[in-house]
Amino acid sequence: MQLDFTPAAVLFDMDGLMLDSESAVMQCWIEAAAAHGKTLDEELLHAMVGLHEKLCFALLCQRMPEEEVWTLARATDALYHERVEAGLPLKPGIRSLLEWLDELGIPKAVATSTRRDRAEHKLTQSGLIKHFPVVITGSDIEHPKPAPDIYLLAAKTLQVDPQHCLVLEDSEPGVRAALAAGMTPIQVPDMKAPSAEVRALGHRIVGSLSEAQQLLRPILAPWS
Repeated sequence: MQLDFTPAAVLFDMDGLMLDSESAVMQCWIEAAAAHGKTLDEELLHAMVGLHEKLCFALLCQRMPEEEVWTLARATDALYHERVEAGLPLKPGIRSLLEWLDELGIPKAVATSTRRDRAEHKLTQSGLIKHFPVVITGSDIEHPKPAPDIYLLAAKTLQVDPQHCLVLEDSEPGVRAALAAGMTPIQVPDMKAPSAEVRALGHRIVGSLSEAQQLLRPILAPWS
């Protein structure tokens, strides 16, 4: 299914799209809970995928006292820090896609719910930071995804009209944020398959970043 417009900029989510980090986060929550005699069910863990940490915290507070949530959050953060330092794997196809967009001179930005210090550290450690002159994080906006704020700020910073922006996302909150910003999303699902409700939004869904690149070739570089 070919795109029906030529994007002037491409905006990228980070966790679960470029970095194979969502599974690591989920495992850290499971290990932290087990260490404190708790169990987090799969439905809850999947509901947290793609959400800002404040929204994840609120979800957990519906299941247990806030003090216990803080304890688990600190333990999870410590475990996840170890995994980040050890190096998070890149999602297949991301280097090829970014290098190709660099060759074409397409403006790019990261728009991630992760707080700035952690986001910049991950991008630097993974070697991806060099591809992004603009990095917008959860620290820069008041309302996280699925609100459109983060994508609107990214477009404003790049000085590109939102309707001319293409968004690559893995999660439902990210897709909804992109649509609310008036942008065109392509979803590359990670751990959570799109529900019927999400599919009904009518956006494009592909199986990998390589498929996303193939979708872009006819309009960005028809000669390639």
